[in-house]
Amino acid sequence: MRRVLPILSFILLTAFSAKSQDSRIPHLDPQEKVKVYPNPAQTYITIDLQNSYQKGLTIAVYSFLGKKMYENQIVTEKTTLTVTDYNRGIYVYHVTDAVGKILFTGKFQVSR
Repeated sequence: MRRVLPILSFILLTAFSAKSQDSRIPHLDPQEKVKVYPNPAQTYITIDLQNSYQKGLTIAVYSFLGKKMYENQIVTEKTTLTVTDYNRGIYVYHVTDAVGKILFTGKFQVSR
């Protein structure tokens, strides 16, 4: 079972990467607009929107199996999430606007 999980994670990571290049989602380089640190995380993760912050943005974090782990409206440029209850692995985040359009997407790792 432990050997299957890394293989499944790699397959899902590849699928998410291919899907993120879909033409319906505008190509925005997350490295220019969003900083996620520390990565890998152990107790907390900070998502810094830098110059792209605007009112009405929402952040959602999903496990690699698709379970929604966190969702909240962003009220400042920097959002810090506690990840002590998260299992070790890779998580995907989406930053959406007020109408639900995905503006930024990325991933981070939780390690212990």
